[in-house]
Amino acid sequence: MAPISDHPGEQGAPDAIKMIAVRDTPLSLDEVFRAVGDDASGGTALFVGTVRNHDGGADVDRLGYSCHPSAEAEMRRVAEKVVAGFPVRALAAVHRVGDLGVGDLAVVVAVSCPHRGEAFEACRKLIDDLKHEVPIWKHQTFSDGTEEWVGAC
Repeated sequence: MAPISDHPGEQGAPDAIKMIAVRDTPLSLDEVFRAVGDDASGGTALFVGTVRNHDGGADVDRLGYSCHPSAEAEMRRVAEKVVAGFPVRALAAVHRVGDLGVGDLAVVVAVSCPHRGEAFEACRKLIDDLKHEVPIWKHQTFSDGTEEWVGAC
């Protein structure tokens, strides 16, 4: 039997990026999870970002996301870096734009890898880099009537 590291399933897949999207419609956990299904993966990590009811000590009523026209291309660039750095078998990332309420899904990312540790690390890298590098902005409306813009990059 060949050493585990030589098995093709232990390597990243050449077409690992399965879904990259910016959408103005509700996001689906099931869709993202299905997109990263891979028989060679022993670990799948999924991160879901939701709209919370507070920020910085203030109550949040709602928020809106907007993005630069290059946002989807930038998401792909970030995903390509993650795929280059980890043995990713499948990766998906979807971000919502438009008006969202408390509890709505704002972003869903998932990564599957041969092992769980790699999947966790790759998923964390993916969401952290998306938050810092992709031109998506958040406009929060607070319960006291004040507003705030928050830049993602």
